[in-house]
Amino acid sequence: MTGGAGYIGSHTVLQLTDQGYDVVVVDDLSRGYKDAVDPKLLRVLDIHDTAGLVRVFEEKPCDAVIHFAAFIAVGESMRLPEIYFANNVAGSLSLFTAMVKTGVKHAVFSSTAAVYGMPKTSPISEDLPYAPINPYGESKAMTERILNWFDRIHELRSVCLRYFNASGADPDGRAGERHDPETHLIPLLLRAVKTGEPVNVFGDDYPTPDGTCIRDYIHVTDLAQAHILAVEALLKGAPSKKFNVGTGKGFSVREVIQSVERVTGQKVPYVISPRREGDPPELVADSGRLQKTLGWSPQFPDLDQIVATAWNFALK
Repeated sequence: MTGGAGYIGSHTVLQLTDQGYDVVVVDDLSRGYKDAVDPKLLRVLDIHDTAGLVRVFEEKPCDAVIHFAAFIAVGESMRLPEIYFANNVAGSLSLFTAMVKTGVKHAVFSSTAAVYGMPKTSPISEDLPYAPINPYGESKAMTERILNWFDRIHELRSVCLRYFNASGADPDGRAGERHDPETHLIPLLLRAVKTGEPVNVFGDDYPTPDGTCIRDYIHVTDLAQAHILAVEALLKGAPSKKFNVGTGKGFSVREVIQSVERVTGQKVPYVISPRREGDPPELVADSGRLQKTLGWSPQFPDLDQIVATAWNFALK
């Protein structure tokens, strides 16, 4: 697994080890946390080091790779597109090249709903075309296209999981969300509760029932389980496929604020700020293909449940 010291990666490591899988984590720790991974599992390595990756595969032969290692901040990608293409695209190419050199034939790729850009329909199906509106989304779309070619030419089978809004924390409190800087709504709202410093709500004049953006929040443990089901399907001979991973239900920013207030018993201080460029009014997944094909279903579909696990981790 690459990027296993990050938010979603560390939760997936927990789920894999809980279910008896043998895991090796490759992470350069530039945006992950050393203490998020059992040191026995960790190999500190830059994924641009193709020869180093080949050595890892030769030292510890594996059946499949789950590829998380990526930069994920849309705003940063609009300022520094070069690092997004270098890390997310060139880094992925290095990894896939090392897999081909060592005969590893199965990959699960951490993709994103950002490949859809500003879709005109909701919920979003996987049949919509690529239409990214920022370098982050473009970098993920480019990597999906690379995987298409590696499938045709090298028979490297892959599942691309297009995430919606990953959220929450391990129900047992073993891991949680701690980006630096933090850009995700739920941890920002929880930080505002703890510190009293108001959080920015970007726009309240969208064409939605309460004027704020609507997003599909999926618990990180449910997301981790989707990766495991994808690996298992590939190992059983499933073809390459792309899936949305979301609950199919959207919540507005105001509704998330209300959930945080219910869970914490405290008011969330916030201020209304101008819209952010490129924020679609609504992003909600049609995850029917994932549920039908892989038998996945969310175990934490309730927003208050999601927030409660994040609050439990924040209190630690």
